[in-house]
This record gives sequence, structure tokens and C-alpha cells, in this order.
Amino acid sequence: MLDLIQREGEVLPLVDAELCYWSQVELGSRPDQLLQDLIDTTDWCQETITVYGKPYLQPRLSAWFGNCSYRYSGITLTPNPWTPTLLKLKHQVEVLAKHEFNSVLLNYYRDGNDSMGMHSDDERELGPEPVIASLSLGVTRHFTMRHKSRKDLQTLKLPLDSGSLLIMRGQTQRHWRHGISKSKQISEPRINLTFRKVFAST
Repeated sequence: MLDLIQREGEVLPLVDAELCYWSQVELGSRPDQLLQDLIDTTDWCQETITVYGKPYLQPRLSAWFGNCSYRYSGITLTPNPWTPTLLKLKHQVEVLAKHEFNSVLLNYYRDGNDSMGMHSDDERELGPEPVIASLSLGVTRHFTMRHKSRKDLQTLKLPLDSGSLLIMRGQTQRHWRHGISKSKQISEPRINLTFRKVFAST
């Protein structure tokens, strides 16, 4: 049986969303060791995405692993085969999420100049109510969430520490956007692993 530091996550009260947060989960190795291992062994790439018809280099590096391809922002990601490390992490996250995943997107933020624009993980291949499990390694970065239509709701800024896990499910992607802002004060790296289940396109 997995020896998890925190078996039940903290439910975060947010309108039109289902969020559960673990400040620290047991990963089998120290988060800093996993971070360096993934930095050194992953075949990273910097994708060009299309936003409102214009091409942009993503301000971070990424890698896609899993059982199927994935399309977003005008690009198609061809999966790398699962590694033993990623399979172990997937299993540990599935236990906490009570949900099965078949893919993971790794985003490598080399320092505070790297970022993630505001977006929703609402591609058709993820289904109508996707479950997204976000595992953080490395320096703490603030995860920003804004409601798509309710301007009266405050922006959520959640610090994601190394070894933390955030799960989004239900109507979260339908009603909220999320992202990681740049920070000039940060010089250390971070890797975020977002586990998801991708359904075959019809």
C-alpha cells in the first residue's frame, strides 16, 4: 500500500469548479532528485503554437508522454513512450485522484522568464469534464485562475510548492482559465507534470 503523506486532499472552495490540493505527496524520491532526473533525461522541445492566427514560440520547454497524440493551439504532440519514473508517478497520482490517466504533459520552466498563458484544458479529446492532475517539482510558482465570465469573482493565486499536487475536475475547465505568470525574482527551475486522459478523436 502506498505510504502517502496526505491521503485526502484539501478541497478548495471555488465557484463553478472542483479543486483538490495536496501540499505534499510522497513520490518515492525527493522532489529535487526527481526534478534533476527529469531535466537531464527528458528530450525537451520548444513548440511553436498559433494564437489568433499568429505563430509564437512557447515561453518554456515541454515533452509529451502517453498512449496517444494530443492537439492544442495548432500543434499536434506525438507521444514519447512511458518511462519507469513517469509510470511510477502516474500510478501514485492515480491513487490520490481516484482516476486513470493515459498521458502526461511535462512543462519545464527554466527560470522566472518562462511562463504559461491563461488558458483552459478544454480540448474535445479530453471529454466534457476532464480530470487534470498537476504535480509540481522545483521552485514554487504561483498558479493563477480567473473565471471566464464572472468578473465579480476574485482571481485565485495558489502557490504550488515542490511535491504538491492539484487536481481539477468537473466544470473547472468550462468556467475557468489558468496560467503561470513570469517572475523576474525567480532564477531556479520548475517542472510541472499534468496527467490527463485523452480520448480518441471521432
